[in-house]
Amino acid sequence: MNSDQLEGKYKQIKGDYKQKYAKLTDDEWEYTEGGFDKVIGKIQEKYGKTKDEIKREISEW
Repeated sequence: MNSDQLEGKYKQIKGDYKQKYAKLTDDEWEYTEGGFDKVIGKIQEKYGKTKDEIKREISEW
């Protein structure tokens, strides 16, 4: 799955991700609206996961 496909899938499941990664504030979610990589970065920062782990998780969702 390429980056565009991952980003599209993420947009479909964004609500579920907001519940799963509840440590991210609404302000942080708004900040990430600028790009998919920002979302990945914030999840990495708050949860200590690697970029590959998060992308795999999204593709399997």
